[in-house]
Amino acid sequence: MDGADKGLALLRDRPMIAYVLDRFAAQVDQVLINANRSLDAYRTFGPEVIEDDIAGFPGPLAGVRCGLARAAHGLVATVPCDAPRLPADLVARLLAALLEHDAAAAVASSGGRTQPVFALYHRSALTTLDEFLAAGGRKVDQWQNEIGAVRVAFDGAEDAFANINTLEDLARAERTLE
Repeated sequence: MDGADKGLALLRDRPMIAYVLDRFAAQVDQVLINANRSLDAYRTFGPEVIEDDIAGFPGPLAGVRCGLARAAHGLVATVPCDAPRLPADLVARLLAALLEHDAAAAVASSGGRTQPVFALYHRSALTTLDEFLAAGGRKVDQWQNEIGAVRVAFDGAEDAFANINTLEDLARAERTLE
């Protein structure tokens, strides 16, 4: 995105995070935005903005860790700021699988691919996450595998999980966003 903050990139004259918040906020009781730059811009959307509390920007797991540590609830759902089409039933389906399998986490999958940043975690996973990060672990899917995360198929919903990572992706989304 040429160094631009993806969540604030405009898609049809609205920041991408606005689309994500529209879909996600309706599915949860509390929204936290994890950001490490553009903090004031993210604060204008309303939810509390939390920064990584681990030095060196170790990636998405630092944000997951912050959410698990700071959320008011025992379950924490995560989604990226660059997926404006996330499923309207994401959290409900992840929760059903988490409860059915008595798992520490549930992760979306679509088209045969795991979508590791679309997940629901039980707060009890925080201890293992801290251990994983302390040991130098950084890969979300590796940690999810270690804690026995259950996969939840969203077949036929590949577009719902499409991340907008480049200016070309953004232009394509401009043409195809419903």
